[in-house]
Amino acid sequence: MAEIKVIIPAVNEGDSIGKVVGELPKSVSEIIVVNNGSEDNTVENAKKAGATVLTENQRGYGYACLKGLDYVAKQSKQPDLIVFIDGDYSDYPEELDKVVAPILQDDVDFVVGARKKALREPGSMTPQQVFGNQLATFLMRLFFRAKFTDLGPFRAIKYEKLKELEMQDKTYGWTVEMQLKVLRKKMSYTEVPVRYKRRIGVSKVSGTVKGTIFAGIKILGWIFKYSLK
Repeated sequence: MAEIKVIIPAVNEGDSIGKVVGELPKSVSEIIVVNNGSEDNTVENAKKAGATVLTENQRGYGYACLKGLDYVAKQSKQPDLIVFIDGDYSDYPEELDKVVAPILQDDVDFVVGARKKALREPGSMTPQQVFGNQLATFLMRLFFRAKFTDLGPFRAIKYEKLKELEMQDKTYGWTVEMQLKVLRKKMSYTEVPVRYKRRIGVSKVSGTVKGTIFAGIKILGWIFKYSLK
């Protein structure tokens, strides 16, 4: 059986983190919640649900993901796959088996859970999120002939391939950096349609004007940087 570890960055997700951890399939060997400066009961609820909890005080989605990966790298037994999912309960954790299936069954390197419109709960993605995804994936098609339709946070990748990517982004550009590097390194990839619902709590990115602007700048910056290489 494949060794699967899940990394969940979390900031003030006390009301949702227990649900996310609790509904992940039993096929997961370890669930790693990276507390990224929470001021509520995120840590307590994550531990209660059975997760390993790490702390990364430097705020940023990428900082939290890198903290989780550093922890995994130091373990004696390395996983076969790493899955990333948000802690806000907007994804359906039980769909993890569907997201990892192309890797386990078809030897694909990387899978994105694509939030197709037909499977999204109304209002689950803000207009700026929808526009940002469309623009980013359009540019990836234009510059790299990519087939991505989404920058969805629910994703799975072979651990050895993830190490090859040498991920760097500390904040909002983490997801697009990963996809661009997969394209540049000619790794195999696919998308799996996943359901998506309204998150619990307020988004730290799309829920604020500042977050939306900075995320947009970061995402476009990575795309243009790689288009010029």
